[in-house]
Amino acid sequence: MHARHAVFACALLALPACSTAPRRTAPAPASAPARDDSLYRALGAQAGIEKVVDAALGEIHNDPHINLFFANTDMPDLRRLLIEQFCAATGGPCEYTGRSMEEAHGGLNLTDDDFDRFVGDLVRAFDKAAVPKDQQQRLLALFGPMRPQIVGQ
Repeated sequence: MHARHAVFACALLALPACSTAPRRTAPAPASAPARDDSLYRALGAQAGIEKVVDAALGEIHNDPHINLFFANTDMPDLRRLLIEQFCAATGGPCEYTGRSMEEAHGGLNLTDDDFDRFVGDLVRAFDKAAVPKDQQQRLLALFGPMRPQIVGQ
């Protein structure tokens, strides 16, 4: 007997038992693990994320080496996407709707030095936004793994 037929036969045999047996409720399915939004909340939720992103954009604007990469960028759209990205990465209720890091940085041929300078801008922005050092480390740990998706694209 094929496996599919065996399953069908077992299902048929079980029908009479199901119709006369008392109904039992199936156990509730295990829910997905709760999203860790502790960093999102520690940063001040949406308002805190916006403050950090605005500080970062200010640092980027003032960095003559990095701001060249944003010369033809729609800055309000970049702000929106960075807010989404920070919010989603920190466990907030947002969804990042932007392009992949490879697509967004393709053709820029960014170097490790460029990436490190950008991280330096972020750290200065975190300091200006009064983000505690432990939260800064958590943020950098979230975005650091993106280096291979950005450098050399």
